[in-house]
Amino acid sequence: MIETAVADLALASQGVPMELTQTEVYREIRADQLLNLSFWANIALAGLSILLFVYMGRNVEDPRSQLIFVATLMVPLVSISSYLGLASGLTVSFLEMPAGHPLAGEEVLTMWGRYLTWALSTPMILLALGLLAGSNLTKLFTVIVMDIGMCVTGLAAALTTSSYALRWFWYAISCAFFAVVLYVLLVEWTRDAEIAGTTEIFDTLKILTVVLWLGYPIFWALGAEGFAVLDVAYTSWAYSAMDIVAKYVFAFLLLRWVASNERTVSDVASGLGSVGGTTAPADD
Repeated sequence: MIETAVADLALASQGVPMELTQTEVYREIRADQLLNLSFWANIALAGLSILLFVYMGRNVEDPRSQLIFVATLMVPLVSISSYLGLASGLTVSFLEMPAGHPLAGEEVLTMWGRYLTWALSTPMILLALGLLAGSNLTKLFTVIVMDIGMCVTGLAAALTTSSYALRWFWYAISCAFFAVVLYVLLVEWTRDAEIAGTTEIFDTLKILTVVLWLGYPIFWALGAEGFAVLDVAYTSWAYSAMDIVAKYVFAFLLLRWVASNERTVSDVASGLGSVGGTTAPADD
């Protein structure tokens, strides 16, 4: 223990930053009330959303509608767990920014746990949307894999401290994955939804999703991880506010429609047993 303490003091005297313990990170988060509130607001809303969505789905009997409910319910379940990780300091670290970064040499709070949230929750959002649109297995698999790739490479961008240029290279790869997701949403699934007869609700949810999801890479670039125009607390609130609408409001609109239109959802041709295009809905 004594040798470790001496080594830490020696590193500090040489200007080498020491890694903070989880308790110290937790205290730093609690000291920033604006940042801390951005986490707890989502925890509270996720908890309320879970109760509401379970109540909304209590009488749903159609298997396809039930699957949409389960996929959508996973979103607040993942979020409440993830935001607890952020609020407790479990999935937050202080990383020294590389040369060339506006905050080069400074230790910046990095909320890398958000990427775990997105990697687990956004595929569920896309699964629900794909089922609503009557997508086939190939399109569902493609968009979910691309979405996970987007989140993982975004995490790599946030955690890379060796080179500022490499951070942006990871960011560009993440955006390339995102472009594929946007194409499927705006082109492939829009066409499928027309065939399935769910265009009205799908178009509303599609626009909501695309507009809000575009905000994430924009705030990444403006935040401490990119150009550092916005500080960590404001960036965190931007992410939290987008999460609230893109997850809980989105889910409420989707589940309310599904609960009222089980017959329409039931008639949607799933195409999950094939890799071909979407077939027309079955006749009554």
